[in-house]
Amino acid sequence: MNPDQKTIYSLAEKQSGRTRKEREAGWSLIESLGLKEREVVSLVGAGGKTTLMFRLAEELLQRGKRVVTTTTTKILEPAGKETLALCVDSNEERLKEFALDHIGQYHHITIGRERIGMGKLKGISPELIGDLWGILQVDYILVEADGAAGRPVKAPREMEPVIPASTTLVVAIAGMDGVGTELREENVFQPERISRLTGIPVEGRLTEEAMAVLMTHSEGVWKGAPSSSRVIVFLNKVDIPGGVGKGMRVAQDILRRKHHRIERVVLGQLKKEPPVVEVMMAERTGPGSG
Repeated sequence: MNPDQKTIYSLAEKQSGRTRKEREAGWSLIESLGLKEREVVSLVGAGGKTTLMFRLAEELLQRGKRVVTTTTTKILEPAGKETLALCVDSNEERLKEFALDHIGQYHHITIGRERIGMGKLKGISPELIGDLWGILQVDYILVEADGAAGRPVKAPREMEPVIPASTTLVVAIAGMDGVGTELREENVFQPERISRLTGIPVEGRLTEEAMAVLMTHSEGVWKGAPSSSRVIVFLNKVDIPGGVGKGMRVAQDILRRKHHRIERVVLGQLKKEPPVVEVMMAERTGPGSG
């Protein structure tokens, strides 16, 4: 075994302890992300945030949890099958009242502040999320806290991402279809910033190593995450040709860098079944490990 891989293990090694039905079904998003009993989950980066938010909400709803989905930036307005109730109101006090009055009835609600055209909703303030977390009888608030204009990879701008202080888990997302693409506006979000962080020239090709840098750099994808929050990397779209191999190499590179905030890397294919292919994390050592 490569010595660098000794600190890495896969949750797939635990498959032997699961029933045949569970093994065939694959890993759920809930267990892959290591969700706790109550969480404010902020999704940042590019390449699948909205899809992950509503797929995770569906899983949680199926387990009887109460869930709020929203954004601090903007999202496409959810289809009827993605949420059970939607409230759009520029007055955040009325949004708060809606949540208080309806979460018990619907168990999954989505809130936004304004319809802004192109089928999109403008998000709510981070402060409202903190208020809801404090007063609402809800298990999970899922927040799309970043924008990427549909690109698979991004580096955040000065005021991005918009992560609420109440966040307990940050999920940093990137699409594996971004590996090998040229750093151009049509391919990635903020190519100049990606170039500055990774050292790859604009119009150069994004490497697997550069992807790992974006996920571990202090000015990278999850910059500004609250110090008390956990951080997970989600490498999406591994269902593309060669995607699993790319994802595994990027994950190993991320974990070899041993960033103390990153607890695991998930390889996913959010538009297929099962949504998770692999989960990798650094082996814990010392007191409290195991």
